[in-house]
Amino acid sequence: MSLEIGAAPVLEPGRKSPPPEPQMSDAPFKSEFLRTMQARGLIHQLTHPDELDAAALAGVITGYVGYDATAPSLHVGNLITIMMLRRLQQAGHKPIVIVGGGTTKVGDPSGKDETRQLRTDAEIQANIATQKQAFAKFLTFGDGPTDALLVDNDEWLSKLGYIDFLREYGVHFTINRMLSFDSVKLRLEREQPLTFIEFNYMLMQATDFLELNRRYGCSLQMGGSDQWGNIVNGVELIRRVDQKPAFGLTTPLLATASGAKMGKTAQGAVWLNADMRIPYDYWQFWRNTEDADVGRFLRLFTDLPLDEIARMESLHGAEINDAKKVLANTATTMLHGAEAAAKAAAGADDVFVKGQISAELPVVEVERSAFPKARSTAALVKEAGLATSLGEARRLIANGGVSINDQRMSSDEFHDYDQLLPGLDAFKVQVGKKKIVLVKPI
Repeated sequence: MSLEIGAAPVLEPGRKSPPPEPQMSDAPFKSEFLRTMQARGLIHQLTHPDELDAAALAGVITGYVGYDATAPSLHVGNLITIMMLRRLQQAGHKPIVIVGGGTTKVGDPSGKDETRQLRTDAEIQANIATQKQAFAKFLTFGDGPTDALLVDNDEWLSKLGYIDFLREYGVHFTINRMLSFDSVKLRLEREQPLTFIEFNYMLMQATDFLELNRRYGCSLQMGGSDQWGNIVNGVELIRRVDQKPAFGLTTPLLATASGAKMGKTAQGAVWLNADMRIPYDYWQFWRNTEDADVGRFLRLFTDLPLDEIARMESLHGAEINDAKKVLANTATTMLHGAEAAAKAAAGADDVFVKGQISAELPVVEVERSAFPKARSTAALVKEAGLATSLGEARRLIANGGVSINDQRMSSDEFHDYDQLLPGLDAFKVQVGKKKIVLVKPI
């Protein structure tokens, strides 16, 4: 028995399937979904491209992305996969968001040199509760045929008895195959420990895909390119066990034009939740995009028409700053709303154009008890999140890159609390031209 979509057969149970390799169709894609994904730079690896293209043309396909609950908020690094789900829905298909109540208990080793810290059930559930708010900003949830679903994989993973799990699913995975994936191979090559619990993660993720296929007809799993091995395992499992079509699609792991990891700043991760990264900071993150990244980020992270993006991408010199503001306004509006974006833009104008102190500037509150009379320049820079250590802060000071209350600092000195800015009761801490934080002792 075999089932065919396009030209690629689905194998009978028990037969060994050729491992899916990344493919791209020779002919242009016909479906709106894949044409849009390709035009916006969202496709890195793809299994069965002709089959998936045909399925997307024939009717509604259901696809998912999984997010483990390792932190209270998602960050900009997760945003690209959320945009993949958004593109899927915009093209008339159905997205599923998996929150990893089950998989977070194990921890995904993909792209990590060290074993993930195991979190308690209470921590996981608390993180899921706060992570959820970001998804509704980009996807439409509901009961309609293309409305998004949010599902916790703990619903089925926690119910699997270990022996039953190994007997039912473990027989479909070989150690040889698992060792061939980068998520495992790179960890071993670097002689970093890979625990047995982490080694089971790819089996659990493959089981997620199979369960979603059976419950919701989900045939597509998407993710970053570091997820390729995990995704391929799920594709193979569905095709081998249930003889149904299944597809995998990954997006490039993003770095900036200068090679920095996307979403990392001196102040830490660029969180999506407003209580962890205020809209002003979020706006500033996009406004500070490197010139070479503006067009790419507009395609990836906004809904602006591609011809308009091409026009802005061609700007040079001072004009490229206008495109950066469009990126910052559009991205911030999508996540935090138009009012928050407008306030952030106005706050930036106050600070960088008019030279005023804006109420939209980020504020960090610190305890006076550790420093009852004064604070050092280096301590203020570190507390502001503008350096990761006192040593790094001192190097910034020595290089002339630090100002306190608009006074350029040439050495690490102490600032008495009577120097707090009137009305704000805070120190204005600035590194370079664009990084400004108010540090408020309490």
